[in-house]
Amino acid sequence: MKAVILAAGIASRLRPLTDTQPKCLLKIGTRSLLQRTFEALIQNNIHEFIVVTGYRQQQIVDFLQANYSKEHISFIYNERYLNTNNIFSLWMTRPYTEGEDTLLLDSDILFDSRIVTRLLQDKRPDVLALNSHHLGEEEIKVITDADMRVLQISKTCSISAALGESIGIEKMSASYTSALFKELDRMIQVEKLDNIFYERAFERLIPLGHSFFAVDTSDLFSIELDTVNDFEQAQKLIPQELY
Repeated sequence: MKAVILAAGIASRLRPLTDTQPKCLLKIGTRSLLQRTFEALIQNNIHEFIVVTGYRQQQIVDFLQANYSKEHISFIYNERYLNTNNIFSLWMTRPYTEGEDTLLLDSDILFDSRIVTRLLQDKRPDVLALNSHHLGEEEIKVITDADMRVLQISKTCSISAALGESIGIEKMSASYTSALFKELDRMIQVEKLDNIFYERAFERLIPLGHSFFAVDTSDLFSIELDTVNDFEQAQKLIPQELY
């Protein structure tokens, strides 16, 4: 199992906190988001990482090389980070992850490492972590059938019909990543859809027979950091055992 961590974004909504450092190096409690992510993955016996960088990328490279030199880390620099979204960063990982079992993570999540454990232990090949809570316009919302198979996943799907929010951690099988990069190739190279969220590719794969199942992780702490208010809330809400 490989882990892909997408960390290219400029995080303009977190300014001034991100004026001089990338979002993933912001500290909550005693550790940065990136440190927490790496430790959660290593605890779950994952030791091969693909990290997509962009904004202030050298800080990320320096931090990881200084602290995780024993791990196998491949860096990909998205030089178009200013005018592309995470779908483009994900597409850039194709040489490393197509046809491979892969764990995909956004780099701006503060989360309990047991979420990763739960996904890895799930017998279904393609699953994503879901948090059921009060939803608004900003969350990536998930609608499922009675068996928890994902039917829709986007910011724009019905709030009332949604089961919860996709927190940005997905376990993908080799079969799924093969289909995913075929779809991403079409979206990026033919349709030029390089400035949207990668969940659009997930949605396009559903009618082709490739669906995630949602795993409820609402009992385990997670929060996405998009704004300064999110950062302040995370500092207040982080459980003591994760501090």
